[in-house]
Amino acid sequence: MSQQELLIAVAASLDEQSVAYLLTGSIVSSLFGEPRLTHDIDILVQASALDPPKLARSFPPPRYYLDAPESIERTIREGSMFNLIDVSTGDKVDFWILSDSPFDLSRLQRRKRLNLFGALVWVSSPEDIIIAKLSWAKLSGSSEKQFQDALRVFEVQGVALDLGYCELWAARQGVRQLWERLLAEAEQQP
Repeated sequence: MSQQELLIAVAASLDEQSVAYLLTGSIVSSLFGEPRLTHDIDILVQASALDPPKLARSFPPPRYYLDAPESIERTIREGSMFNLIDVSTGDKVDFWILSDSPFDLSRLQRRKRLNLFGALVWVSSPEDIIIAKLSWAKLSGSSEKQFQDALRVFEVQGVALDLGYCELWAARQGVRQLWERLLAEAEQQP
C-alpha cells in the first residue's frame, strides 16, 4: 500500500466513524507549497467519536502496527498522539488529538474538503498550515525545515491567503517574530 493509499484508507475509516479530522503537517505544506518527501502523515482528530477497537479492526496486524486500544484511550485522555504504521512500507500516521484550544478549534472549523488521490479528504487551510509550521519551528528550537515549509506555502498561495487571519494567529500563538521574518524573506524573493 502506498502512502497515498494509506491516507485514503485512514480518511475512509475516520469518515465511517464520523470522526472530525483534518490532514496537516508536511503532506499539506507540500500540497499548498513546495513538495518534499515525508514518511509521516499527520492527522488531527476530534477524539470524542473515535472508536479505538474499530480503528484497530480497520488496520489489522501483521500488515499494520497500531497502538493498542487501551493505549489509544489513554492517549485520548492525555491529549497527546498515537501511531499507525504500515509495516510493509514504513509509512506512519501520527494521530494528534484535537485540543480545545482556540487555534485547534479554529483550524477544525476552517478545514477544507479536497480531492486527494481520488478521495475526498479534510485538509488544513493554507493559513493554518503556515501558523502550525511556525509554531512547530518555535517549539523545535527554530527548525529551519518547518520555517521553510511555512515560507513556501506563503509564496505559492500568495494573494489567496487571509493575511489578517495569519497576523492574528501568529500573535496568539506567540510566533509573531517568525511571521515577520517570513514576510521579510518572502519580499526578498524574485
